[in-house]
Amino acid sequence: MQSGLSIYDFGFLHNPVFWSGVSSWFIAQFLKVVIALFQRKKYSPLYYLNLFLWSTGGMPSSHSALVTSIAAAIGYTEGMDSSLFIAMACYAGLTVRDAVGVRRSAGIQARVLNTLGSELKEKYGIPYKPVKEVNGHTVTESLMGMALGFFIATAYCNL
Repeated sequence: MQSGLSIYDFGFLHNPVFWSGVSSWFIAQFLKVVIALFQRKKYSPLYYLNLFLWSTGGMPSSHSALVTSIAAAIGYTEGMDSSLFIAMACYAGLTVRDAVGVRRSAGIQARVLNTLGSELKEKYGIPYKPVKEVNGHTVTESLMGMALGFFIATAYCNL
């Protein structure tokens, strides 16, 4: 009797839905770093690592890429009429809408609050602790993420 784990104990490693999702997120985040490098701004390597691992917003949307890729891969593997695909397509739509609408609006409001708070602190000495500015996405950034996710799912499920 053999003890220990083998690669076959992790069935998700053989699943195109898993690889579509992981790859689309990874590639989208990597593209953000490449785009930042081509903008020729001088940043530290730590900035680029943070951009790759944690940063939100920017081109392309990794949120949109991830959920679109998973939804498309489920559609390919389970069928477009499956309940799982329908649920994931609805979730993907909600996520993309949130990235473009709610998160973007919240980020803009936070930026305005921080500007106002800084001016009040400077002018009147009122203490102000800045709020976190969450970056949402433009429609173009989300559409590009969706396209990326769709094509990655198509590649994993049909090649």
